[in-house]
Amino acid sequence: MLSMFLRKIPKIIALAVLAYFCCGFSSTAEGATVEETMFRINNTWMMVATFLVFIMHLGFAALESGLTQAKNTVNILFKNVLVVAIGLITYAVGGFNLMYPGDAWLAGKWFGFGGWGIASPEGAEGLIAYADGAYTYWTDFLFQGMFAATAATIVSGAVAERIKLKSFLIFSVFFVGLVYPFLGSWKWGGGWLNEMGFYDFAGSTLVHSVGGWGALMGAVLLGPRMGKYDNGNVKAIPGHSMPLATIGVFLLWLGWFGFNGGSVLSADPGPVSYVLVTTSLAAAAGIIGAMIMSDIIQKKPDLSMVLNGSLAGLVGITAGADTVSVLSACIIGFIAGLLVVAAVIFIDAKLRIDDPVGALSVHLVCGIWGTLAVGIFSTNPEHSFMVQLLGVVSYGLVAASAAFIIISAIKATVGLRVSKDEEKQGLDIGEHGMESYAGFQIFINQ
Repeated sequence: MLSMFLRKIPKIIALAVLAYFCCGFSSTAEGATVEETMFRINNTWMMVATFLVFIMHLGFAALESGLTQAKNTVNILFKNVLVVAIGLITYAVGGFNLMYPGDAWLAGKWFGFGGWGIASPEGAEGLIAYADGAYTYWTDFLFQGMFAATAATIVSGAVAERIKLKSFLIFSVFFVGLVYPFLGSWKWGGGWLNEMGFYDFAGSTLVHSVGGWGALMGAVLLGPRMGKYDNGNVKAIPGHSMPLATIGVFLLWLGWFGFNGGSVLSADPGPVSYVLVTTSLAAAAGIIGAMIMSDIIQKKPDLSMVLNGSLAGLVGITAGADTVSVLSACIIGFIAGLLVVAAVIFIDAKLRIDDPVGALSVHLVCGIWGTLAVGIFSTNPEHSFMVQLLGVVSYGLVAASAAFIIISAIKATVGLRVSKDEEKQGLDIGEHGMESYAGFQIFINQ
C-alpha cells in the first residue's frame, strides 16, 4: 500500500498544481483581473521553488552520508533532519523579522528587528511584492525559511564524524537563528550593504560563504579526525558510498533550479528561464573544470572531485545568475571547478584542516569567487568589484567571528568532541544506539 501511494505522489502533486491554475483561470473568466491571475501564477511558482529548495536537504543528506564512513551514517542523517526543523522554527520565532526588519532599522541600517513571531500583514492576503512579482506573505516566509536551514547544513559536513550531536544542535540554533538572518539583513533586508550597491542574487555569500565561515571555525576548533594526520602523513579517509554521494549531487542540482529560479521572485518566464540556463551551464562547466584539474594534479579523474565541481559551479553562479552573460556563466563555473579541486587539496594537505566532504572548498571558496565574479562579469555597470570585495570581507569577518565565539563557548561548557572510543566505534552507536546498516558492527569486527 505504501509503495503504491509513493508512486502516485508525482501525479497527486501535478493534479494539485493543475487544479490551482484552473481555479485561477476560472476566476479570470468570471471577471478577475490580469493582476489577480498573475498573482496566482507567481505564488504557485514560488511554492514550487520552495519545494525544490526543500529537496536540497535530501541532497545534502545523501551527499554527506555518502562521503563519510558507514559507521556515522545515522548521525549524518539525523543532523540533516534536525537542521531543517531548527531552521524553520528559529526563523519563525524571530529570524524572519531579523532578516527583514521593515522600518525597524537602527541608524546606519546595520541592525533591525521587526518583532517576535510571524503574522500576515493586513491587506491583499498579506501581499508581498518584489520587483514585478507578488505572492503571499506565507509563501515568502516558507521560501526564505528553506534558505535559512541550508547555512547550518553546510557546517554539518565539515564537522562530520567527530562532533557531539548536542553541541552541533546548539550551534545550529544560534548560527541559524541569529547570525544568518542578521547578516542577511545587510543585503536582502535592505541594509547598509544593499544601499552601497552590493549584489548577491541568490546567496553565494549570504548563504554559502556565511555557512562556509561557520564550517571553517568548526573544523579548526574541533581538530582532525583520528588518524587523519598521523606521523606527518595525510591519510585519506574515503566515504562509504559514491552512488549515494552522486545521487545527492543530482538532487542538489535539481533543488538549485528552485534556489536560483525562485530568487527571481516571480514567474516571469524570461528571467526565470535565463537564470535556469546560466545555473545549469555553470554547473556543467564546473564539472569540466574539476575533471581537468583533477586529472592534472591527481593523474586520474576523481569522481568525488567532479561531483564537488558541479556544486562549485552552482555556488559560483548563484551570486550573479541573473546579471551575467551565458559565456560568463560558463567561465565562472569552469573557474569554480578548477578552484574547488585546488582548494580541497590545499586545505587538506597544506593547511591540514580536516573537511570530510569538501564543504569549505565548495561553499566558502567558491562562494567568495562567485560574489567577486559579479564585479568582473556583470552586465550591470552599477555592480562594482570593490563593493563586492567589501561585502565578502565584511561578511567573512562577522560570520567567522560569530561562529568562533559560539563554538568556543560550547567547547568550554558542554564540550565539542566525542570521546576517542566513541569516534573509533562510530557515532551511530555512540550517539544514537543504532546502526544504519544492519550487522555492520559485526562485519567490521570480524
